[in-house]
Amino acid sequence: MSKKNIQDAVRLSMEGYFKDLRGTEPDNLHEMLVNVVEKPLLEIVMRQAQGNQSKAAVWLGLNRNTLRKKLVNHKLV
Repeated sequence: MSKKNIQDAVRLSMEGYFKDLRGTEPDNLHEMLVNVVEKPLLEIVMRQAQGNQSKAAVWLGLNRNTLRKKLVNHKLV
């Protein structure tokens, strides 16, 4: 899947989200979206890195300690 396809999928999902709100104003959209996207991203990267947090951190462009915190926050370790 290309970057454009991912952007299109997010765009379509967000349009559906706003439609489902039926005029109700959303709250904390950025945090919600980051959390929804971040967990599967971390799951897949950790699987591809065969559980190697140092390798996964490099792939993600994160400090290893930051990755560790995110893994703990998402209950992935």
